[in-house]
Amino acid sequence: MKVQDSVIAITGGGQGLGRAMGEYLARQGARVALIDLVPEKLDEAVQAIRAEDGDARAYTCNVAKEEDVAATFQKIVEDFGALNGLINNAGILRDGLLVKAKEGKVEKRMSLQEWQSVIDVNLTGVFLCGREAATHMIDNGDDGVIINISSISRAGNMGQSNYSSAKAAVAALVPTWAKELARYNIRVMGIAPGFIETEMTASMKPEALEKMTAGIPLKRMGQPENIASAAAFIFENDYVSGRMIEVDGALRL
Repeated sequence: MKVQDSVIAITGGGQGLGRAMGEYLARQGARVALIDLVPEKLDEAVQAIRAEDGDARAYTCNVAKEEDVAATFQKIVEDFGALNGLINNAGILRDGLLVKAKEGKVEKRMSLQEWQSVIDVNLTGVFLCGREAATHMIDNGDDGVIINISSISRAGNMGQSNYSSAKAAVAALVPTWAKELARYNIRVMGIAPGFIETEMTASMKPEALEKMTAGIPLKRMGQPENIASAAAFIFENDYVSGRMIEVDGALRL
């Protein structure tokens, strides 16, 4: 599928990796629908793309709410006339140990709310958006591509019971959907980023950032453009489906 003139929806598109992918794909001629929960961030991202003569529109949506997702994707198809691609990128962090003890006494536990909020956005949101996108692609007769953004944390990472579980499940959806949707000419792929320079990593303490970077075999963090170029490759290579591309500088947790 050519990126040029394709309509691609990106969740979490107002900032971080989502915005970077939107800008990158728009420069290649894609028409991008940026989905996020923060209108101000969305407006900034859309204006940045339009400043470079790109085609972008903003859609405020809570991806964990079924009615929001249905209305948003219906509006995208009405506005653009088609839907060719979806990047399931929206995600949140609520890190914490399962249980934390001191001197043999449990002091803190991961709350159900901390667990559920991450599952709702990072997993249920992927399910809802993937289902809605596939429905419109099939009904409209459009060949399509769905990309799920997972993480190297899907292998399990200390302090991330909720996040790792969600990202492992998101990765499992890739081959499942690829097999189910192939008959409709819809391909499904996943990208598992490692440590990427974003607003989140920029807020870390310098010593923690240095220690983290030292553990990466390439000795440097990735750039958002590294993830965006992987997405562009997936869209344009019509024989890749059902697989995960790891973009992590050879780091494996």
